[in-house]
Amino acid sequence: MGRVTATERRTVLLAGAGLALAAGCATRNAVAHPVPASSRAPAPPAPPALPAQLTHGPRDRPRVALTFHGGGDPATARALLTEAEKHGARVTVLAVGTWLDAHPDLARRIRDGGHDLGNHTLRHLDINAMSEADARAEIAGCAERLKRLTGSVGSWFRPSRSPTASPLVTRLAQEAGYPHVLSYDVDSLDFTSPGAAAVARKVLAEIREGSVVSLHFGYDDTVAALPVVLEELDRRGLAAVTTTELFS
Repeated sequence: MGRVTATERRTVLLAGAGLALAAGCATRNAVAHPVPASSRAPAPPAPPALPAQLTHGPRDRPRVALTFHGGGDPATARALLTEAEKHGARVTVLAVGTWLDAHPDLARRIRDGGHDLGNHTLRHLDINAMSEADARAEIAGCAERLKRLTGSVGSWFRPSRSPTASPLVTRLAQEAGYPHVLSYDVDSLDFTSPGAAAVARKVLAEIREGSVVSLHFGYDDTVAALPVVLEELDRRGLAAVTTTELFS
C-alpha cells in the first residue's frame, strides 16, 4: 500500500469531522421512538375516593380542622375569627342561612380571612326528620344565600341537629352541589356552656392528626377556650387548616 501524504490525511480528517457533525445534527433532529409500555415506570396509584360522609381527614399528616356552626351573636364570630388569624389558623364555618340573612357582612369577613364557608341548612331544624321537599328547601335555601353573597354554594354541607345525614339528605346535598357531608370526630360540647376550661380540655384530650372538631359561634366559653386550644396545637405541631386543605 502506498504512503499516505499529509494532504490526503487532512482530507480524511475533515471528512470524518463532517460525518460526525452530520451524525450529531441527525441525532438532534431525530424523532424519538416511544418507550415500550412494558418498560415505562408505573404511574402512581390514584388517591382513594372520599366517602360521602366525612368524619376526619388523613391520620398521617399533622393537620386538623376546626369547624364552627355559623349562628348566634356576630360579636363572638368576629372575636373567634380574629383569634384564629392571630395564630395563623384557618377554620371552616358552616353557616345557617337565616344567620347570613341577618349578618350578610360576615360571609365576606369569613372568606376574606382565608377561611372555608359552607352550608348548615336554612333554619337549623331537624333535617333528617323532614320530608324530601322540606329537606331540599333547607339545603337549597342556604345554598342560594351563599351563592348570592360569595358567588359559590361553598364546598361543604353539614346537616342540622345531627352529626350525620340520612341517605335522603346525603343525596339531596349532592344534588345541590355538595359531594360530601361533613361530620366530625371531636365534639367540643361548647353549646352546653360547660366553661372555657372544660371546652379546651375535651378538645385537647381527643384531637389528633386529621381530626375535625365541632365548635360553635355564639358562646363566650368558645371564645375564651380558643387561645388555649390554638397554643396547645402549636406546641404539638398540629396546624389548624381549612377543611379543604385537610382533605387535599
